[in-house]
Amino acid sequence: MKPAPRRSVARVSPFRLSGTRLLGAALLGTALLAAPAATAKTAATAPAQVLFDRVNQLVQDRYGGLSTVDRAALRSEYQIRLDAVCAPDPQTCASTKAYPVVQAEITALGDEHSFFQTPDDFGDFVASATGGNRKQFGVKLARLDGENRVVLEVVPDSAAAEAGLSRGDVLQTIGGQPYTYERLRSARLGDQATALGVDRQGQRLNLTITPRESSTRDLPRLTYAGPQGKTAVLRIPTFLTGGGVAQTVHNLVGQAQARGATGLIVDLRGNGGGSLSECDSAVSAFVPDFVRVARTSDGDVQTRVSRGLRLEDGQAQGGVRNPKLWTGPLAVLVDKSSASCSEFFAYEIQYAGRGPIIGEDTAGVGNTATRVFPLPDDAALQLTITNYVKPNGAPYPVRVMPDQTVAQTEDTIRRLTQGVDLLLDSGVRALSAAPTLSSDRARN
Repeated sequence: MKPAPRRSVARVSPFRLSGTRLLGAALLGTALLAAPAATAKTAATAPAQVLFDRVNQLVQDRYGGLSTVDRAALRSEYQIRLDAVCAPDPQTCASTKAYPVVQAEITALGDEHSFFQTPDDFGDFVASATGGNRKQFGVKLARLDGENRVVLEVVPDSAAAEAGLSRGDVLQTIGGQPYTYERLRSARLGDQATALGVDRQGQRLNLTITPRESSTRDLPRLTYAGPQGKTAVLRIPTFLTGGGVAQTVHNLVGQAQARGATGLIVDLRGNGGGSLSECDSAVSAFVPDFVRVARTSDGDVQTRVSRGLRLEDGQAQGGVRNPKLWTGPLAVLVDKSSASCSEFFAYEIQYAGRGPIIGEDTAGVGNTATRVFPLPDDAALQLTITNYVKPNGAPYPVRVMPDQTVAQTEDTIRRLTQGVDLLLDSGVRALSAAPTLSSDRARN
C-alpha cells in the first residue's frame, strides 16, 4: 500500500488495502483520454523534455480551474530546474528525471485538485476507474493509537470478508507479532496466508487472511438500523467503480421501499468521489430534478438531471433503468474524507432541502472537475478542467458545511470498537424531524 494522496485532509483517513492512491481524488466526470501524439520535437529530444512539454501544453490549453498563477512564467521557471536536473545527459535524460520537477510545478500551480501521477499511480487509477482487478485484502481502516488498525469497512466478496473481519474490529497481532501497518502491508504484497489476532468488542479472535486478486468494484449496499430495523442505511463507498453505482442506488431504494422502510440514511463517509454522471443519477433517486452549469475553457455546458436521466445541453447523456424516487425522511452522513462528487451529492440534497447533512465539513474539492490525461511512458496528469455554478451564477461551495456537526475523533473510533456508531445514531435521530417530498415536487 502506498501512502495516501497528498491532498487528503481527513483526520481519520479510511483507505482500501489495494495499492490505490487515487481513491480520494477529485474525479468528477473523469474520462481516460487516448495517449497524445508526441509534441513537435526532433528525434534527439530527451524523454524528460518530451514529458515536461506535454504536461505544460495541457496546463496551458486545458486548465479550467480557479488558479490565477501565471502559467507561462511557471513553465519558464521549471524549465530551468529541468535543465539543471538533466545537465549530465541533456540528450538522453530519462523521463523519470522529470517526475519531481513536474510534481513540484503542478504543486506550484496552486490547485490542490491537479497533480502528476507516476506510472504506478496511473495503473492503480485505471484499475479502480474501470473496475479492474488488483491484489488486495479489501478492507478500509482508521487510525487508533497511531496506527491504521480499526476496521471501518469490509468490501463484500473480498479476502477480508472471507477471513471474517467486521466493522469495528481492532487488529492486534499479525503473523504472531504485534500489529503494525507495515507488517499488514508486507502480508498483502506476499502470497501466503497470514494469522491475524483481532479484538471484537472485548473478545479475542484468531483469523486467517490471504491476499488475492479481486475486483476493485465496491458498489453501494443496504443495511437496516434504528427501532425495529425500519431505517434503511444506504452505504455508497465510492463513485469510482467502473459504472453501476447509480443503477445500484436506484435498485436499493426500491428494495427499501418494498420493505417498508420509514426513513433512509445515505452514508458517504470516506467516499472520495469518482464519476459525476454516476453521482448525478444517484442523486436523482432523492431529488427529482436539478440543474448545474459547467464552465470550461470551451464554454459553458448546462446539465439537467431528472428522474435518473442526465441531459447535457438538452442531449441525453445516460441514465438508469426503472428509476426510483425516495420521498420519505432522508439524512446524509459525511466526514472530512467525503470528497469530490460525494460533496456534489451532499450539496444537491442540501440545496434542494431534502434532508439534513450530518457530520463534518467535507474535504473541500466539491466545486471543480478533473480529467486524467495519459502522458509518455505510462505516466499521467490529473488536471482541473471545469468549475461549476448554479444557473443563477452562484458557485458551488468548495466544501459542504453540515446542518448538524458531529466531530469524528479518535474517541469516535473507540466507540465504534464497542459497537457504537455515533454518527449513524445521530442520523437515525435526525430522521424524526427530516422533511418528506411532497407529491407536487415528486411529480416535477
